[in-house]
Formats: sequence, C-alpha cells, structure tokens
Amino acid sequence: MNAPQSEFTYLFKDLPLALDSGETLCPVRVAYETYGTLNHDASNAILICHALTGDQFVASHNPITGKAGWWDRIIGPNKLIDTNKYFVVCSNVLGSCLGTTGPWEENPTTGKPWGVTFPVITVRDMVRVQAELMTYLGIENIFCVMGGSMGGMQVLEWMATYPERIHAAVPIATAARHTAQNIAFHEVGRQAIMADPNWHGGDYYKHNASPDKGLSVARMTAHITYLSEDALTQKFGRNLQERENVTFGFDADFQVESYLRHQGSTFVDRFDANSYLYITRAMDYLDIAARAGGRLSDAFKTAANIRCLVISFTSDWLYPTQENKAIVHALNAAGAPVSFSEIVSDLGHDSFLLALPELDAILDGFIASAAITRGLTDKGSLS
Repeated sequence: MNAPQSEFTYLFKDLPLALDSGETLCPVRVAYETYGTLNHDASNAILICHALTGDQFVASHNPITGKAGWWDRIIGPNKLIDTNKYFVVCSNVLGSCLGTTGPWEENPTTGKPWGVTFPVITVRDMVRVQAELMTYLGIENIFCVMGGSMGGMQVLEWMATYPERIHAAVPIATAARHTAQNIAFHEVGRQAIMADPNWHGGDYYKHNASPDKGLSVARMTAHITYLSEDALTQKFGRNLQERENVTFGFDADFQVESYLRHQGSTFVDRFDANSYLYITRAMDYLDIAARAGGRLSDAFKTAANIRCLVISFTSDWLYPTQENKAIVHALNAAGAPVSFSEIVSDLGHDSFLLALPELDAILDGFIASAAITRGLTDKGSLS
C-alpha cells in the first residue's frame, strides 16, 4: 500500500533500534505531523499518542479517509490544546501502515515487503521510536504526553521508561496490562485475518491480494468492544435495515449488522492486515508491572515528579474503571502527584474521542495547571 503524505524522517540510521524481542531495526522511517511553534527553550511540546488503528493526522486532513483529524475537535488555534501556545507532535507508531516502518514496508536487506518476517514489537518499542523522534525535533523534555486506549498505554510506557523527559502525563481509558479477555478478542481478530485465503501466510503483497474479508471481521469484532450495550441499544436496538420484516436468511436484517459490515468494509481501505496483527500483539504483550517484579508502583518509582491525570469512563468495559484505578493507586504508592476522574458516559470506550463537555473541562483545567508549574506564559513562552 502507498503511505499517505506526511512529514517523515529516518531514525536509527547509525545505531540500530534494539527491540524488546532482541531483534534490531535499522533504519526506522517515522511519519509524523506537527502543529504550532516550538518555543525558544523547547518547553511547550505536547506529544499525542494514537490508538490501535489511529494515525498521525490528529488535527489535520487525513488524505486516505478525507476526514478531519481524529482529535481535531480539541487541537488547533484557540482550541482546548491551543496551537498558538503549544507545539503538538503526533507520530504514526512503529509497526503501523501510515508511513512508519512496519510489515508493509520494504525490507532493506531483501528489497521485498517484510510481511511476517518483520520483528515482533511491543508498546515500549513504539515509545523508543517516539523518544528518538522528539530528540530529532530538538525536544529533550516534553511538557505533556497524552493519549487514549493504546495511546494511553504509550503514555504509561513513557512514564516507566523515560520519566525524566516528561513534565505531565494524561493516560485515558487505558490499562497497564492486557487481561485474558483483551487478548482473547484480539486473537479472534488475528485468526480471522490468517484464515483468509488471501493472507498467503502474510506474503499477500507479492500476490497482489489482500485478506480483506478477514481484516473486516477483525475490525467488526474489535468495534463491538469500543461501544457499550446502551450505546448500541440507543442507536440501533433491534431495528431492521431498510425492510419491514426479517428475511429468514443471512443478509443484514438488523441495522446493527449493517453498521458493523460498513465499519469492516471501510476499514480495509485504510489499514494493512499484517500491521493489525503486529499492533494487537504488541498490546497483548503489555505488562508494565511484570518488568518490576509484578509491582506496578515499582515500575513507576522514578516517575514521582510527573504530574499525572488518569481518566476513565463508566461504560467502558474494554478498559474499565478498575483498570485505570489500578494505575492511580500505583502512582500514589510511587509518590507521583496524580488526579483521577471517572466520567459518566454511556458511549463506551470510544468516549475519549467524542464531544463530552466534562472531558473537555477536566483536560482544560489540568493542562492549564500543568502549564503554570511548567512556567509557561499565556503565550507559551514563544518569545
């Protein structure tokens, strides 16, 4: 597939990127977007981390979908994250398919797409690449790192791996490790992709094919976990799709079936199946506490100086409130200044992407407070 137009650079050209698997990558192409202006002492940078199927187009036109950025609502001039004041960076994660090195890209050794010969990666590997990108951009200490879902996992890995480089952090609707249920849902999606005859053992690129049916089913399965039962009931209930009676067949009789099929069919136009395998596996391997003898507070013991805000949603059953509270308790035990908010929403896990006044107010207050402790002026110290 062709990567969309974006700023990009090659990192790890001399010293290879050492992955958690023991493998290395050299070089690593990184696609990213920036908004606003970096101030004179590089103290006003905000790093936004995207979710599983997200991208770097956080606040700009997406050339594939034709839609506005996925957080365009809150990022921009005079918006909640004011790009007149802050320098915002968002990069496509390692392993993805929107410009950053992943299984879709050519292996420099063979001259052919990596496919499943691409090394297995972790969320921490993604963060290592982000850290190198920020250094490349001249940013050693980041004002704030924030993100939801897998983006929140990256925030947590920043806090555990590079605590000295962060002033503030906002992990939203996330977890410090994947549960058996999380892994199970991902495995269903991966098996759907690998069972598609067009997958060709992951080497479908040379066959000019794509496992679209399998990837579509994977997306449909995952999308169910992003919504709540109330949201599905309110939006669709048992309403029929453009018919008065059921067909007694296997067409999309119900609106919810048609909706999921649409989600699946549009997804295959913008995402690579192998990237989906690699990124879901990276999320499954997440277990930050395991690296600290099983105690999450020990993993965060060097993050005591980071101002942190953790946010969850009442109807999120993918990464429920108790998972987010476990993060709060660990940060408290580590001595970090942390605040927590559980927002009432019936929209499920995807609430962090939607227009919720309470979410906006909480984020606005936290960023303003963190800016004061950072010493940023109303103009972001741009002088």
